[in-house]
Amino acid sequence: QVQLVESGGGLVQPGGSLRLSCVASERIFRFNTMGWFRQAPGKQRELVAIMIIGGGIDYADSVKGRFTMSTYNDENTVFLQMNSLKPEDTAVYYCNGRLFSTLAPVRDYWGQGIQVTVSS
Repeated sequence: QVQLVESGGGLVQPGGSLRLSCVASERIFRFNTMGWFRQAPGKQRELVAIMIIGGGIDYADSVKGRFTMSTYNDENTVFLQMNSLKPEDTAVYYCNGRLFSTLAPVRDYWGQGIQVTVSS
């Protein structure tokens, strides 16, 4: 199976920054999209940022101007740079890779999840 491994989470004070990394077992251009999602306790998993491979990047309104998604030149790694963090950003963050075509059902691959806690 395709594997995604996240790292870089932890505890940070409000206004601080963290950078999450997601290392894929395959080069990211195999995927149609790469995304970051998060899930807080008692809440639905929500999209944070999504990268259209060969296209652009969209962000949730709640993180626009604060979070930036990017790739690394090894072609297997994506990042989520999180600045100006707020307590409401506290959640488990998941890396996602999605494959889709007219020939097969959509397939989603998920990382194990990594905790981000923003607290004073």
